[in-house]
Amino acid sequence: MIETQDLTRRYGDTVVVDGVSLRLPARSFVSIIGANGAGKSSLLSMVSRLLPASAGRAFVDGLDVAATPGDVLARRLGILRQENGIAARVTIRDLVAFGRYPHAKGRLTAADRAHVADALAFLDLEPLADRFLDEVSGGQRQRAHIAMVLAQDTDCILLDEPLNNLDMRHAAGMMGLLRRAVDERGRTIVAVLHDINFASCYSDRIVAMRDGKVVAVGPPEEIVTEAVLREVYGIEVEVVLVRGYRTVFFYR
Repeated sequence: MIETQDLTRRYGDTVVVDGVSLRLPARSFVSIIGANGAGKSSLLSMVSRLLPASAGRAFVDGLDVAATPGDVLARRLGILRQENGIAARVTIRDLVAFGRYPHAKGRLTAADRAHVADALAFLDLEPLADRFLDEVSGGQRQRAHIAMVLAQDTDCILLDEPLNNLDMRHAAGMMGLLRRAVDERGRTIVAVLHDINFASCYSDRIVAMRDGKVVAVGPPEEIVTEAVLREVYGIEVEVVLVRGYRTVFFYR
């Protein structure tokens, strides 16, 4: 379980995350939605300790994020940021192996290699495993980075815009894989998403944010509504039920 208590982030007089308190259940897929500047990525960064909180606390499986040793936290929580900064002349296999560092400290065992192989297979990257990152497409690189996080073998995974660089087909495939990681492997995944329809189709719960605050939290049928989305985004939309899923249409 991931929990936040009055989590706040300020830059001078500007508050970008404003007293957010959440309890996100284990073994579920949670999407965080909201307009640019809503505080989504900052919230995720504080939960993962990439960004210090100005006030409040965050917990992962009962561990206080601010007080837990880094190597202990890294075995409980995996994070994929928007910007990764990993050198292009790294093979996909080596990139995925980086995910085992909290366990192996750079000395891979047979068990570590098995986790790497499993992550490569799960993301359908085996044919590309020995290619360098600058030799594959942006979408393939994104899958490789997610494979790295999966290889870390943590119960909780935070993903900041995991659909970056993915076209519609590959974005749908990625969401299906992440959904399987929850359903088949018991992972807890929290993802910042900009595509409301993907959030609607694949999430167990959605957190909707605006101006650093949580506007609403709940299952898709409660959040993907015209009233909530109007409050979150400030525009008019139409929500239609398509094959059992709430689908959002925007009009000019």
